[in-house]
Amino acid sequence: MNPSAGLITREPALAETIPVTCAMPAAGAISQLCAALDAAFDACAGTDDPSRHAAFARGVRAALAEAAADSSLLTDAQREGAAACYRRHLLAADPQGRYAIAALVWMPGQASPVHAHHTWCGYAVIDGVLTETVYDWNADTGCATPARDQMREPGAVSFTRSGRTGIHRLGNCSSGTAVSLHIYGVPGEQITTHVNDIVRVADSVQAVPA
Repeated sequence: MNPSAGLITREPALAETIPVTCAMPAAGAISQLCAALDAAFDACAGTDDPSRHAAFARGVRAALAEAAADSSLLTDAQREGAAACYRRHLLAADPQGRYAIAALVWMPGQASPVHAHHTWCGYAVIDGVLTETVYDWNADTGCATPARDQMREPGAVSFTRSGRTGIHRLGNCSSGTAVSLHIYGVPGEQITTHVNDIVRVADSVQAVPA
């Protein structure tokens, strides 16, 4: 059985991306995450595209893993979901416009559209379990084909560069709420418009469980 079947796919609109002021206990964790990301950029200073460097990817993944393991990272308000679709809470935005950090809250049955990425991005699961469906891109047909489903439990970390080599869909197939931490390589005001590259999916093809 395909674990991602029956998910409700919808992308939050700009009005559904909630900027939340960090409470004092969480501010330190967010500040540490920003410092780690700044260090990843500094390590690749002078390059046109830091995301193409292995050191940058390692730095972002390590920063995500450390932040996701910090129980003080999010306030209760930043863990609130929405009935219509998954909800983004904007946690921080780099003053130089290099990245934005958000918490995504997934109620049972909610999922992202199938998408590639216009920019580099990474995520880590904080609470609950997400199902990630990975897709292969067929340039001849202009369609994505599901390749495999994999369960993403707390502590799971992923990083991908821009382009159609990292097509996926995230969804919550469980009966409980899931929360994930995401970093996007765009200014904060662009996370709803310049991150996801929605793609067409080939008909009547199911992913293979990992």
